[in-house]
Amino acid sequence: MAGTGLSLFVTGLVLNCLNSICQIYFTILYGDLEADYINSIELCKRVNRWSTPEAILQAFVSILFLLNGYWFVFLLNVPVLAYNAITVFKRTYLLDATDIFRTLGQRKIECFLKLGFYLFIFLFYFYRMVRSLLENEANLIG
Repeated sequence: MAGTGLSLFVTGLVLNCLNSICQIYFTILYGDLEADYINSIELCKRVNRWSTPEAILQAFVSILFLLNGYWFVFLLNVPVLAYNAITVFKRTYLLDATDIFRTLGQRKIECFLKLGFYLFIFLFYFYRMVRSLLENEANLIG
């Protein structure tokens, strides 16, 4: 089970890094919109292009841990998974260029919260990856 855990946490770590990079990119774009370096249409095109893959990666990682019996890790991912599911079902995950200035503050807060979550999950996955690696090495020695 330790070898499976190691590969799961490495996969989770890599995909979590991709989601973190995506959130950093969104944060930079929102800052550029506030500073008037980018127009709202270009911002919406760029953010909408990457918002769906970010949600799909998060769902994939969550389901991967669920199917392999890592319930606690799955439960850690449920809040963001549920938020992404709600935004997809309500069709609010895509940005509208005419409405972006009214919702920019909310979008920035969402982006910072997700970035904080991904940082926390990154540290957790890294800890569990090292722990699985040490358990795997202990099983080989002993």
